[in-house]
Amino acid sequence: MGEQGSRPARAGGNGDRQDMTGLRVILAEDDVLLREGLASLLERSGFEVVGQAGDASRLLALVRDQAPELVVVDIRMPPSHSTEGLEAAKIIRYERPEIGILVLSAHVEVDHALGLLGGGRGIGYLLKSRVTDVAEFIDTLHRIAKGGSVVDPALVAELVAARHRDDPLAVLSPREREVLALMAEGRSNAGIARQLWVTEGTVEKHVRSILTKLNLEETADDHRRVLAVLTFLEAR
Repeated sequence: MGEQGSRPARAGGNGDRQDMTGLRVILAEDDVLLREGLASLLERSGFEVVGQAGDASRLLALVRDQAPELVVVDIRMPPSHSTEGLEAAKIIRYERPEIGILVLSAHVEVDHALGLLGGGRGIGYLLKSRVTDVAEFIDTLHRIAKGGSVVDPALVAELVAARHRDDPLAVLSPREREVLALMAEGRSNAGIARQLWVTEGTVEKHVRSILTKLNLEETADDHRRVLAVLTFLEAR
């Protein structure tokens, strides 16, 4: 994160940062030094860390007791260090769908990531090694807490490289594909317009056309935008 072209893909919001001082967060990470360092960073950035967990069971107990607004969880946790964190995230999403969840992983795990990202708004997936810009990371947490979706660009690249012959994006024009790719990078309509040297109104027309051609049901515009990006990510 932090370098041009390497920022996580973001969808589901206009990018305007709202005042979320005192956002209640629970951290789940079995590496004590990493967890304590992250807690210190978040507290200095205005978050309220209301709990820390070193395993999935403790995480679920804390979430049920504290009802945070955001959970940051490692995908691999004790005892087997396989997908305990991910499974806990799914339980949290089922029991408390209003809680934002950021899953951190040491590796790109496509199937696990897609299963999580398909769970709706307020979900993120990042590789630990790519979290190199503190301000960008803090902004990512705010976006997830506000209902946005955040996808690591390494996951985007993995999915694009494994494109399927039955391409659901075949109905899109080359320009619409370009706009959708920029949406998947997390750019707002204004940002896409600047990148393509067109007006924001033109981008809005392309976005409406993309949503229509992908047969996305009429829901909130932000949610349809998330669904469009997920369709892009899932295209093989």
